[in-house]
Amino acid sequence: MRGEDLQQSALFSYLSPEQRVPKDHPLRKLLPRVDAALARMSRRFTAMYAQGGRPSIAPEKLLRALLLQILYSVRSERLLMERLDHDLLFRWFVGLNMDDPVWDATVYSKNRERLLSSDVAGAFFRQVVAQARQLGLLSDEHFTVDGTLIEAWASQKSFKPKAGDEAEPPAEGSNPEVNFRGEKRRNDTHQSTTDPEARLYKKAKGQEAKLGYLGHVLMENRHGLVVNTRLTLATGTAEREAAVEMVRRRGKRRVTLGGDKNYDTQDLVKQLRQQRVTPHVAQNNTHRSSALDGRTTRHAGYAVSQRKRKRVEEIFGWMKTIGLMRKVRHRGRELVEWMFTYTAAAYNLMRMTKLLGANA
Repeated sequence: MRGEDLQQSALFSYLSPEQRVPKDHPLRKLLPRVDAALARMSRRFTAMYAQGGRPSIAPEKLLRALLLQILYSVRSERLLMERLDHDLLFRWFVGLNMDDPVWDATVYSKNRERLLSSDVAGAFFRQVVAQARQLGLLSDEHFTVDGTLIEAWASQKSFKPKAGDEAEPPAEGSNPEVNFRGEKRRNDTHQSTTDPEARLYKKAKGQEAKLGYLGHVLMENRHGLVVNTRLTLATGTAEREAAVEMVRRRGKRRVTLGGDKNYDTQDLVKQLRQQRVTPHVAQNNTHRSSALDGRTTRHAGYAVSQRKRKRVEEIFGWMKTIGLMRKVRHRGRELVEWMFTYTAAAYNLMRMTKLLGANA
């Protein structure tokens, strides 16, 4: 017998969001690790807020909501609030009851600014890395470094001469018609009016130059987890400078550092060896002689590092495709670095959950 298509909703529900979420949902394994990291940051949160006044949105809820925005590729705060309003999974993860009102998108953004102005993302990332270390998932000896272009929230039309010589807008509109053909546009003479810290940069020959930053990660080679991050201005030497900074203070024992051909320079190899770091970077014999010789490349560990180093592209692929870091939604190096670090922490959480499986 065919059932009737009744549209009337029930007046009451006796099931909580906890009961609605499936027992085998991946977020169930991830949430305890998130809560453990946030619990260790409680004193930091207390110091950020005044003792009196009107209570704000709990920072733990803000960070859980931001984590959902990254994991589910929600492109705006308004869409995130919409999902929180009708999605029981989102409500359960953030910690909202069935009848709790959802925040206004502007209120959410204003409260989040307090977190963006401090090192909350770095602290959360370090707590996640500490959990991975306690579980024995990290290598203490073998690492890989790489950088990628993070496109800024600025258009090519905003890249104007610093002297202020701007094209006059046409009579029928406010958007100027600019012809860039034949014009030399360089970072020392031009600057973006939308994001002044963004730099015009291209990752490889033959590619178009884009306004952006360079994001760098240090990956351990055992399971491909991120153990350090940096975001720098887009310059030709930023990748090598970030590599030296991130691999520093890795302990007293000698470690190895893999990388692509861009890291095969005499200066970088010398600096790494002074820090008791064995460079396992790919040899660049295209236009010059490599800084590495048979003393390094003849060992079996060098070949292993060359295979492992390609896994770092999986990190950048996830951060850009899922974490929406291909083109950021914030302006300024400080805010972009905050989001880059927090997205790396989200990647680690997902990777750890997958590695541990049923034991997560």
